[in-house]
Amino acid sequence: MIKEMQEQTCDAIFKNGVFQPLNVSEIEITEGQKVKLIIEPFDSSEDILELASSVYKGLSKEQIDEIEHLILNRDNFFNGRPSTWHQQNNL
Repeated sequence: MIKEMQEQTCDAIFKNGVFQPLNVSEIEITEGQKVKLIIEPFDSSEDILELASSVYKGLSKEQIDEIEHLILNRDNFFNGRPSTWHQQNNL
């Protein structure tokens, strides 16, 4: 009796003419099994959101406040030099 394979989704990369799964352990398939590929572009926006949400992970409130202060304080952003934009706009 042949077991019917369930539909599966996995991320893959196309390299040297071959689709290579990024995580083979996610796939339940027998060697030589014929499959139908539906190719969709990889949406990296989810990865970017996940990365952005983990920026402050493990930091104390004081550390986060210090980082945000440095980010928001643009006075020394260019080490006292005017930015290229300022120079181009004669500011």
